[in-house]
Amino acid sequence: MATREFDVALLGATGFTGALTAEHLARRAPDGLRWALAGRNLAKLEGVRRRLADIDATLGELPLVTADSTDPSSLADLAARTKVVATTVGPYLTYGEPLVAACAAAGTDYVDLTGEQEFVDRMYVAHHATTQRTGARLVHACGFDSVPHDLGAYFTVGHLPADEPITLRGVVRAGGAVSGGTFHSAITASSRPRQMREAAAARRRVEPRPEGRSSRAVKARPQRDPVLGYWLLPLPTVDAAVVARSGAALPAYGPEFRYSHFAGTRTLRYAAGGALAVGLLGAAAQVGPLRSLLLDRLQPGQGPDEARRERSWFRVDFVGEAGGRSVHTRVSGGDPGYGETAKMLGESALCLALDDNPEVSGQVTTAQAMGDRLLERLQAVGLRFEVVSHAVTGPLSTR
Repeated sequence: MATREFDVALLGATGFTGALTAEHLARRAPDGLRWALAGRNLAKLEGVRRRLADIDATLGELPLVTADSTDPSSLADLAARTKVVATTVGPYLTYGEPLVAACAAAGTDYVDLTGEQEFVDRMYVAHHATTQRTGARLVHACGFDSVPHDLGAYFTVGHLPADEPITLRGVVRAGGAVSGGTFHSAITASSRPRQMREAAAARRRVEPRPEGRSSRAVKARPQRDPVLGYWLLPLPTVDAAVVARSGAALPAYGPEFRYSHFAGTRTLRYAAGGALAVGLLGAAAQVGPLRSLLLDRLQPGQGPDEARRERSWFRVDFVGEAGGRSVHTRVSGGDPGYGETAKMLGESALCLALDDNPEVSGQVTTAQAMGDRLLERLQAVGLRFEVVSHAVTGPLSTR
């Protein structure tokens, strides 16, 4: 790694979220960081570099690397030259595997923004063993999927006894708009329920389970939360699986860890409307002509303007219970899908490249790979991790 040309390379810098991530790195990269922009269109990369030079004039000479997700040899070259590759090029099911394969083979650390469970499971089956041999760390879901949830759970269990069974629920509330890339990834994932189940089953057949401990995501029913006061709607996102895998990997999550994941609304009417909207969108994604119509409405590279992003926000509340004690914590920040996601991805790449992290390899979660170091980095750039309240009067379980 010491002989690699770049500490960090950002693939997809000309896309909407990629450009925001590049701007974050321009502001946060320490002196001496060797980093590069990568993509298939050199002229567009030069345009991004000119904008970065307005932030820091020294970036006018930032290296540019031509790499295309459809050209494995260009990705192999990028991986061989780089310590950490961060990619925003999705949908990952369509474009992601060649870069994962290149990083796995080269022993190069990898971070992405995927929320596509099928992709994560397929990459584990295909490349986890290789990365364990080469020493690489493959860290998926380094954006709003699933950093606030994974590190929020990690932060919360740190305030509970590690020798007792832990029950934890995360409740998400947010306001914002989606970009074309995120929308395409979501529709693609929703159109493949059978393939998603097959990928999950294939992973279960080869993934070892922790010895003497258990950790799993719990499918809970819609309900009203007695602590938070919200109506809870179960969220079928990748986040719960990521949290459960951190729980399986880390003994601090107790001998028995159970996690459930929800969207929270103030009224039952909004909860019912949200469930209906998700159901209709998922059903439309199964029908080819309807899916094409949906995808044509918002193109990759498009996204909310700065004024809209400034008004956006997110909050994830966690309620954890163990041994008669409970704790309520919260993770919060600004624009979840873009501004804060760019911070999360950029800081994840910097953390892997520069910090003293746990010695792990293979496909791992953010909590498993970076834990306290990434938590410190995110707090330094404005994300809030806080304890709201403690209670010792007995469990408050909603199981």
